[in-house]
Parts: sequence; C-alpha cells; structure tokens
Amino acid sequence: MTEGTAWLAEPRAIAFGGYSVLLARGIGSGELVARLARAVHGATDSVYSVYPVGELTSAELIGLLDDEYDGGHEDIALRHGEDGGWAFVVLYGDWAGGIDDLAPVSRDGAHVFHLEFEEENGKPVPPQFRYVHDGRLRCAFNLHLDHSWGSAAVEGDPEVAAPVMELLTAVGLPDETVPHRVAHRTSLEVLERHFGLTLPRTRILDSALPAAVLEAD
Repeated sequence: MTEGTAWLAEPRAIAFGGYSVLLARGIGSGELVARLARAVHGATDSVYSVYPVGELTSAELIGLLDDEYDGGHEDIALRHGEDGGWAFVVLYGDWAGGIDDLAPVSRDGAHVFHLEFEEENGKPVPPQFRYVHDGRLRCAFNLHLDHSWGSAAVEGDPEVAAPVMELLTAVGLPDETVPHRVAHRTSLEVLERHFGLTLPRTRILDSALPAAVLEAD
C-alpha cells in the first residue's frame, strides 16, 4: 500500500508556508534535480547551481537555510529520492512561484507532475497541479476548482484533461460550497488514483534524504 498524495492537504503538511513537490517517471531523482535547477528562478531570475549538503531531515535542512544562509530571499533548497517507481523532489525555502516552465524538465519522454500550495499566501492562492510530458502541458488545474484564481476548469490536452474532469465531476466537484480543504483533499485523491501518484510521507517527514541547496550564480 502506498502513502498517496492526499496527505498534502493537511495543514502545513511538510513545512510552514505550504508545499512544492515534483514527481517524475522516466528519470531518476538526481536527473530531476539537475533539470529543475535549470528551470527554477528566484526574485532576480538567476541561474541556479546545485550544491549537495548531505542527507538531512526536513528540520535539519530548514535549520541549515536559517543558520548558514540567513533565510535569504533567494535561498531555495530541496530533498529528493525515489519511491515506488517515482522520483521525487521536495522544495524548501523561497520556492513560491519559482517554476514557471516545466517543459524542459519533462524533455526526452519524462512524465513530470508538480503539486504546489502557497498555504500562507494571504491573497489566497489555491493549490495547483500540473502534468507535463515530453515538453507539453497535458493537464493542469487549481485543486479548489473554483474561480478564485482564474479558471475553475481542467486545462491541457483533451485526451488527458477531459478524463480527469470527468472523475472530478463524479465526486461532486466543482462545487464552490465545499470547504477548500475538502476540495483540496478530494482533488488529490482523484489525481493519486488516476495517475498512480504516491509520495512517501513517512520518509519525507521522519527520515534523512539527500539534500541540496540551489545557489544563484
């Protein structure tokens, strides 16, 4: 039995501020990190290099950012690994809005899924899902499925997006009377069943994983 992805809907599921997680098939976690470093950007659109910092828990990596990097505005860090045929990356630090274009990350046939929620953003920003394969956006939507942040529809290639929309409709979404956290969890449950997504909660929360800091060049 896998740990799925629905647990991300819990308050501060990974760390204060929300979560930004990538899952991929077709590439290993090391390659996913290397590609991500070339796609992510901070406040100045800098190019980032990867600096491994050993195997760390979430708390240890957050402490490293605070103590050695002073929690600076440009600081982004990550932990990564592989589980159940998936490569995964969990971002820490100033990751919010830092990945605009996943197309290069998904080149050469890779399947890349991005789940992101700026939980402490006061606007508020709904949780977001994107699936990109071989340079093309296949499916994307906000997991609240409301009009608070653009369209409430599932977008992307019809052959991928339409079945996801049908599954969401079958479980009663979109419904703007449903509490956001319920819609968030329900959408994650649909995605994990449909795409087979899984993220190892126990390892991410309790274990040390290979970690790195992305530093602007």
